[in-house]
Amino acid sequence: MIRTLACAAVLTALAIPAGAETFRVMGQPVATGLIQKNIEQPFFENFAAETGLEGFSADYQPVDVTGIKDTEQLRILKGGLFDIVSLRLSQVSRDEPTILGLDLVGLNPDYATGRDTVKAFAPIVDARLQERFNTKLLGVWPFGPQVLFCEPEIGSLADLKGLKVRVYDQNLAEFVSLVGGTPVPIGFPEVQQSLARGVVDCAITGPSSANSAGWPEVTSYTLPIAFQLAMNGYGINLDTWNKLSPEEQEKLQAGFDMLTDKIWAYSEELFVDAVNCNTGTEPCETGTKYDLVLVAPTDADKDLVGTAVPNVSFPAWAEVCDATNPGCSDAWTKAVTAKDSM
Repeated sequence: MIRTLACAAVLTALAIPAGAETFRVMGQPVATGLIQKNIEQPFFENFAAETGLEGFSADYQPVDVTGIKDTEQLRILKGGLFDIVSLRLSQVSRDEPTILGLDLVGLNPDYATGRDTVKAFAPIVDARLQERFNTKLLGVWPFGPQVLFCEPEIGSLADLKGLKVRVYDQNLAEFVSLVGGTPVPIGFPEVQQSLARGVVDCAITGPSSANSAGWPEVTSYTLPIAFQLAMNGYGINLDTWNKLSPEEQEKLQAGFDMLTDKIWAYSEELFVDAVNCNTGTEPCETGTKYDLVLVAPTDADKDLVGTAVPNVSFPAWAEVCDATNPGCSDAWTKAVTAKDSM
C-alpha cells in the first residue's frame, strides 16, 4: 500500500509546474467533522495567503481518503511520503509514548489547563519527534473534552462495569479497565457501525465529532465529563523544513501558530453547542439535533477523574514511556510542576 502511494506521490509531483513549491499534506479524517471542514481544510486550500509564503501551495488529502491508517502517520512523515501531517496524537502514541504526556486522563479538565500543559510539555515532545521521526512539531490543538456515549442505560461511571467501551489510546484504556469496563480500540470511522451492531456498548469522543459521525443515532445516553481534550498536532518532515530559508520558516511557523489558536477557540465554541445539539437543547447551531439523555456526572465520577493522574494515568504511562524514552516521566514531572507554579 505504501509503495503504491509513493508512486502516486511521484506522479503528483511530476504534474506540478516547474518552479512551484507544493507541500504534500495529510489532514484529519473527514468523518471527524467541523474542525476539519471549516478550519483545517480551508487553511491548506489557501496556504499561500494564510502563511504569507508566496509561490507555495498545499496538496491536501484527509487521512481517510489516502488509504493510510492514522496509526502510521509518524512513519509516513519520517519516510517523507508527506511533507506535513495533521497528527492524530493518541493514534500515533504507540510509536512514541512520550506524546501521551500532553493529555493523560484527568490532566486537562478544561481548555485553559490544556493550553498550559501544551506550553509546558510540547517542546519535550518536539525534541523527541525530531530525534526519532525526523519530524518537527509545528503546533498542538484539541478536538475538545472527550465524553461518554452509551446505548445501555447508565447513571454514572460505575455503570461501565461489564460494558465494552471504545477507546483511542492506551492511557484511556487503563482508566476504563479501572472502572470495570472492557476497553476496545476502534478507529473513529468504524465506531458508529460498531455501536449499531453491538460490538461495543459505549464509546468516547468529543460531542461535535460524535454529532457529525451520527453516534447519537445509535446511542441513547451521554455523560459529559472530560476524560481528555484529545490533543492533535501538526508535524513537518525535517528535511522539508530545513530546505526553507529562515524567513520562510518564520512565516510558516507564524501561520501554524495562527491556525492552532483559531482551532483552540473554535473547539471551545463547538463543545458547548454540540452538547446542546446531541441532547435536543437550544441553541443548536452547528449540528444535527438529537434527543440523547444527558447524564449528570456524580460527585464520585468527578472525584475519580480528578484523581486519575496520580492514581492511574501517570503511573501507567510513566512505566511505558520510560521503557522507550528513559527520563521521560521525570521530564514530564518537572515541566508540569513548573506549569502549576506559574
